[in-house]
Amino acid sequence: MSAPSPIPPATLRWLAPLVVGLVFLLLWQAICTAFQVPVYLVPKPTDIAHTLLTDGPSLLLALGTTLKITVLAFVLATVLGVIAAFLFVQSRLIEASLFPYAILLQVTPVVAVAPLIIIWVKQPTLALVICATLVTVFPIISNTVLGLRSVNPGLVNLFKLNRASRWQTLVRLRIPSALPFFFGGLRISSGLALIGAVVAEFVAGTGGTGAGLAYEILQAGFQINIPRLFAALALISLTGIALFVSMDWLSKKALGHWHDSAQGA
Repeated sequence: MSAPSPIPPATLRWLAPLVVGLVFLLLWQAICTAFQVPVYLVPKPTDIAHTLLTDGPSLLLALGTTLKITVLAFVLATVLGVIAAFLFVQSRLIEASLFPYAILLQVTPVVAVAPLIIIWVKQPTLALVICATLVTVFPIISNTVLGLRSVNPGLVNLFKLNRASRWQTLVRLRIPSALPFFFGGLRISSGLALIGAVVAEFVAGTGGTGAGLAYEILQAGFQINIPRLFAALALISLTGIALFVSMDWLSKKALGHWHDSAQGA
């Protein structure tokens, strides 16, 4: 029988990946220094950190633009996904008729349809939000439908035995049962919203003062300013992690007092 860890599980959850990340950065710095890797090929972490300090204001401004598209797309995908999921579970016929088109949204590359959306929708921000929403919405639909369907049959029979209405069964049984699946979909879709926003910006090629991080990456690539490119990528990665952690925190707040998936370590 193994001895219990002296580090609390809650601390270990963030300490372990932090240590791995620090070791990775130290190895990266040591290899680039030892082999004298040119900065225009792979910059050292210190070069990226210096760029973040010097170019921080412009990069953060671009991040704000990308984050606005991300949040709008995420909110829109959540609303549309939940509405679609509730519609699908009303009837097996409705689900069989419409669910394949939800799958079609997921498997269609956004880079293929983004140019059309940008042409059809004259407002750039709205066009980017629609593109990002197409990438984001499917996990919410899929997980919420699965959750609404994954109800204990014994509890359903109990509600029927007590002559509960369809609305009471939905509100008091199906929705609480679906919440863990719903929040799982939110965790996935939060990252997809960021990916969709960045890809949409790449396709749109929007520039100027309101440009997002995708434009900064393109410009850095054209100028062979690789530290700035890596700095922009680092901001995107950190934003993705922050979005996932936020959704995980929200899930624990909503489910922690009653559901097993949000309890424990």
